[in-house]
Amino acid sequence: MKSIGKANKKLRKLKRSFLHDESYRINRYFNNAFIDHLSIIIIFAVIMQQELFPSEQFSFFSLGSGSSGNCYYLGNSRYGILIDAGIGPRITKKRLAEYGIDFSSIYAVLITHDHYDHIKSVGYLGEKLQIPVYATREVHRGIADSPLTKTRMNGSKRYIEKGVPFQIEDVKITAFDVPHDSDNVGYFFEFEEHKLTLVTDAGTITEEVAHYICKANHLIIESNYDEDMLKNGRYPYPLKQRITSGSGHLSNRQTADFLAENYSSKLRNIWLCHLSSNNNRPDLAYQTVEKQLTRKGIKVGTEVSLQVLKRNTLSTKTNF
Repeated sequence: MKSIGKANKKLRKLKRSFLHDESYRINRYFNNAFIDHLSIIIIFAVIMQQELFPSEQFSFFSLGSGSSGNCYYLGNSRYGILIDAGIGPRITKKRLAEYGIDFSSIYAVLITHDHYDHIKSVGYLGEKLQIPVYATREVHRGIADSPLTKTRMNGSKRYIEKGVPFQIEDVKITAFDVPHDSDNVGYFFEFEEHKLTLVTDAGTITEEVAHYICKANHLIIESNYDEDMLKNGRYPYPLKQRITSGSGHLSNRQTADFLAENYSSKLRNIWLCHLSSNNNRPDLAYQTVEKQLTRKGIKVGTEVSLQVLKRNTLSTKTNF
């Protein structure tokens, strides 16, 4: 009887061991199956998100650049931002339409400073079309005091501060100080994996300006005058002094030297903007910058794109 009892005890022990092992194997199978199915669901969800909500392609182009009027576009298929509004409303509308863009998709206008070639249409865009206009308090004050702006802005004003980021849809924007003979800002844009910097009407490249230039993948930078053309040109001496001062404009040489000395492989596009009609030429600006970059072993057209934004001319559109 004792031997039978011992045998039954061993049998029960073996049964418990078997059931425990089988339970472990079953649980492990279902856990692994759950993880595998979860992975499939996650991958499928990511694919569906990319199909249903694809990453928006951004575009940049110039509607005009120079003392006759400055206006730039940055946007995607859903909305756009104008930087400066120095071109008449009808021409602005016409040039936007050439790329299939309507005023209704413009969500904001950013103003660099209050000179007329940057603010000509700002009252119309802000008050007539109710597009928010972003600028510093000093710039808004200058716009309001300008005898050349026909429409005064009220409800469309949006105040920004230098160095304090703000958001327009998917785009993070930071205004930074740019030395000129009026309160002036550049803009640094961050969207998806891209960083775009705009610097215009700059008397010199300060440490702060250099900081934002060197962060850019895409750069719009002033190349206002050729030094010899200005020196030998018809401008009166006081105006020449203003242009070449630390609160005037950047020359081709200044821009070329800075870009060559501070080039980074992450920089993909350079646009030269705000060329003088009397003291510069597009081919001269291009050649000056290209020459300096080439001297540093930088292959223009291969490693970095270089374009000149012309006066009164719609530029080609660059997609990111």
